[in-house]
Amino acid sequence: MSKDYYKILGVGKSATKDDIKKAYRKLAHQYHPDKSGGDEDRFKEINEAYGVLGDDRKRAEYDTYGQYFSGARQAGGGFGGGQGFDFDFGSFGGAGGFQQGFEDFDIGDIFGEFFGGGGGTRTKRGRDIAIDAEITFAESVFGTGRKMVLSKNTTCAACSGSGAEKGSSEKNCATCNGRGKHQEMRRSILGSITTVRECETCHGTGKVPEILCKECKGVGIVKKADEVAIEIPPGIENGEMIKMTGGGEAIPGGITGDLYIKVHVKPHPAFKREGENLVMNVDVKLSDALLGAVYPIETLDGGIELKIPAGAHFGEVLRIKGRGIAIPRKGRGDLLIKLNIKTPNKLSKKAAELVHELKKEGI
Repeated sequence: MSKDYYKILGVGKSATKDDIKKAYRKLAHQYHPDKSGGDEDRFKEINEAYGVLGDDRKRAEYDTYGQYFSGARQAGGGFGGGQGFDFDFGSFGGAGGFQQGFEDFDIGDIFGEFFGGGGGTRTKRGRDIAIDAEITFAESVFGTGRKMVLSKNTTCAACSGSGAEKGSSEKNCATCNGRGKHQEMRRSILGSITTVRECETCHGTGKVPEILCKECKGVGIVKKADEVAIEIPPGIENGEMIKMTGGGEAIPGGITGDLYIKVHVKPHPAFKREGENLVMNVDVKLSDALLGAVYPIETLDGGIELKIPAGAHFGEVLRIKGRGIAIPRKGRGDLLIKLNIKTPNKLSKKAAELVHELKKEGI
């Protein structure tokens, strides 16, 4: 049976070229094999369909002859990823003639394997895990640590992932007779094609334990709650991601996935971040701005005394070096203090007289 490329992309036969392109991009993003939950076979099928329907000439031929036309699979990766192969099946005896005796074969699968569509081995990889971590503003400045408990597939501690009971020897895998691979020979219009696949029982090693591990039943992987220590570096910003290689889920015969931590920083009532610097506002009385004063303030490093210079004006910024964001291998930024001069809403009679005296002095 020929494949329905329109059905694969989820579009109708009257779909425009833009509709086909949008459908392809959405599905390719969803099923990309490098993504969590991806599907390599589905991804190849989607590329195959778009390679035909995205090309006006091939689409016209496909609409006329179905899957078995001269350009089938050429752009979708089945014929070697568009390397110039252009098979015309018309010479195999006219309409339907070439299919005689090959009713049980999928022509696309044959050419996909022959030209590299399925012969290579791919390292298996466990699933990536993504989690969220909330930290305080101060922790984002100085860095911190977190311990989180994750329920995931992890390497069996009892057998260190071997699947064998401690002290047990190994024997040849009965499924593949110790070869670690399966060979399959298939007939095609090009002759016999041999494909090699990894044995799923021994995961390509050719060996299995004599006595299976009681903890994991020989799988080498167990599902359990695992405590993970996370180091959050100083200077991290809200929304940043931390990657822990190998912190994801384990998989039999493959490598462990990664753990991704998205950091959420709680806002601070007094401080804001501007690059490497911390910014805060300090309210100053008018008289202190005119005459100068010393204000006790709390910073993230503790209490300090801030000297307000005489004649300070509204919006003036005072800088305290080395009290800002901690940047690894670079040091710390500064603390910037913006002065907010507070003017009274009402003046007493005496205060008003003093202001009038100042006015006479040109102040």
